[in-house]
Amino acid sequence: MSPKKKLESNSSRIIVVVLLLIAAAYWAGAHWGPRDPQKVQAIPLGPKSENASFSQRDAALTDEESINVRVYRQASPAVANILTKATEYDFFMDPVPVEGAGSGFVMDTKGYILTNNHVVEGAQTIEVVLGDQSRYSAKVVGADARNDVALIKIEPKNKPLVALPLGDSSTIQVGQKVLAIGNPFGFQSTLTTGVISALGRTVQTSQTTFIDEAIQTDAAINRGNSGGPLINSHGEVIGINSAIYTPSGTTAGIGFAIPINTAKRIAHDLITDGRVHQAFLGADTLAVGGGLAEALDLPVQEGLLVQLVTRNGPAATAGIRGGDRIAQAGMRRFYIGGDVITAVDGQKVSSQLDLGLILNKKRPGDQVTVTVYRGGKKVDIAVKLGERER
Repeated sequence: MSPKKKLESNSSRIIVVVLLLIAAAYWAGAHWGPRDPQKVQAIPLGPKSENASFSQRDAALTDEESINVRVYRQASPAVANILTKATEYDFFMDPVPVEGAGSGFVMDTKGYILTNNHVVEGAQTIEVVLGDQSRYSAKVVGADARNDVALIKIEPKNKPLVALPLGDSSTIQVGQKVLAIGNPFGFQSTLTTGVISALGRTVQTSQTTFIDEAIQTDAAINRGNSGGPLINSHGEVIGINSAIYTPSGTTAGIGFAIPINTAKRIAHDLITDGRVHQAFLGADTLAVGGGLAEALDLPVQEGLLVQLVTRNGPAATAGIRGGDRIAQAGMRRFYIGGDVITAVDGQKVSSQLDLGLILNKKRPGDQVTVTVYRGGKKVDIAVKLGERER
């Protein structure tokens, strides 16, 4: 065979081999490569990982459900079930053990937990159960009873804790989606969802306590949810669930949360100084309505009649005057002849709640203008606020 024909023969063989290799590769790809996703069946390769399991389930979720699931997964490990024990005394002064429960949440990895003051107030022992069922004893760092916020602490030692990011409650809007996680009726790590129904509510929780600038929500909140987080769709805490309005004792679609900005200020004071810095006027007052104002022949129909002023306190130092004689109405005795406070910094004051709400936004050292009536004369008095002692 001539060299030329031999070369052509070898070339033909190479081409045939290449074609066979291409065919083989195509055949292998058709049998072992990617198929139509709708026709492929997963082949188990051993125990499924948790992430793989989540991914498969998540694929079927709606956008709304995805938010709920994501936030719950991220937040629930940091939500605390707070169990308390205290001792009360019955009519015969016999000791009676009392157990309580509420919610809270880890705010940083050092073990600080925010909750409501009424959850831990008076507790002799406090136990915290986190989302992974780990248990810790806790101690109260401090509290602000007026705002119903308490800070407690656990010692995680070397165990890493999941902490919830704190949002900015000044930026939230009515209609915004919110999620509440807590332990209603002892059912741990329960999720409820809803929207912000209203903002800026004032909710009086007792004679001396209130929620200022309360967040109203229709997310179901029940007994045991108190102290738990109200969370936005980004997983940030925007409030502390605190109270419900209900004629039956269970949720009626009206719940209230303390703004997280209030709680952040309180927690900062407690962590850095060991106490909450509250503005103090130093005046004991009596609310006077139309009937009492008329009976006392006051120059105004409503306001706060100053009974006593704290010696060397802010009001006394500024020249605000208390009563100088005692009057009696029925079984009640009170001082008369003092100034009548009608406004602070131009904001109308007709009750102790009004005054408390104004002072709640102030800090010790702030200067305010107190409007009073002294006899029939209106007087504006500059007062440098002091700090309430504990």
